[in-house]
Amino acid sequence: MTRMTARLSTLAATAATPLLLLPWTAAPAQAHGAPVDPVSRVYACSPQGGSAKGTPACQAAIGANGAPFTAWDNLRVSGVGGRDRQVIPDGRLCSGNLPAYRGLDLARTDWPATRLTAGSRMTLTYASTIAHEGTFRLYLTKSGYDPAKPLKWYDLPERPFAEIKNPPLSNGAYHLGATLPTGRTGRQLLYTIWQNTSTPDTYYSCSDVVLSGRNAASGGGARPAPSRKPAAKAPAASPSAHASHPASAHPSAAAPASEPRRDSSYAAVPDDGKPVAEATRAKSGPSAPLLAGGAAVVLLVTAAAALVPRLRRR
Repeated sequence: MTRMTARLSTLAATAATPLLLLPWTAAPAQAHGAPVDPVSRVYACSPQGGSAKGTPACQAAIGANGAPFTAWDNLRVSGVGGRDRQVIPDGRLCSGNLPAYRGLDLARTDWPATRLTAGSRMTLTYASTIAHEGTFRLYLTKSGYDPAKPLKWYDLPERPFAEIKNPPLSNGAYHLGATLPTGRTGRQLLYTIWQNTSTPDTYYSCSDVVLSGRNAASGGGARPAPSRKPAAKAPAASPSAHASHPASAHPSAAAPASEPRRDSSYAAVPDDGKPVAEATRAKSGPSAPLLAGGAAVVLLVTAAAALVPRLRRR
């Protein structure tokens, strides 16, 4: 009986060992995300970027990178703590100074862009996999910004035109409402900083935009966007923490001038119509087989632990 008790104790210890090795039991959940509307460079050039990923700018960025932007929602720098201008050097703002994203820093005038109206209300859709506390800061380049030159901190105002703290995560995205500054036309850049407070990470993203003035929809500034068919409707959001990212609707050319207008090279959803999260779900959390295996181990350990005292009493 003593030998059997020892054997069961060994079995329980062996079964418990994998629980200590599973990464999801020890590491905290990480927030991941990037703007999909106005489209960010990293998302436009990712495998989920639709037709935008085939544009010359994206192809050049992928070539400079040496690899595709598969991890489009993982452009983050740890430990910045609000010292953005001290940590991220000039010319490296779009990549966050991360070598894996260096292609995003290319100075070009043909990046996929979103058409907006200066001085109007806009909603920035920031896809994310897990809700985290933090502050979003939105900057728009100054008048005189030259997209043919590397982006520098000097090109951005000292203060953001919008700052949103702890917005709710809804249907797989943060929806940030703000009013665009006036006095800008043509190609500009929307720079977004998401500083997490529940994690040590800060996210950086560049969204190229083409701005027209309030009264410039019919001439000057940006030309009207062409009509296009509505995007495929995304399926209902899952109640899990990893909800599908929403597919943005594409307004037609007949939309009011105050509504965002998109560049013809921008596609907000993949060509197959699937929501963004479908491509990242596998890496954003433990898989079903892994969870099932963990549950089985827990049951085995519990049964063994209950059996050992009974055997000892005999």
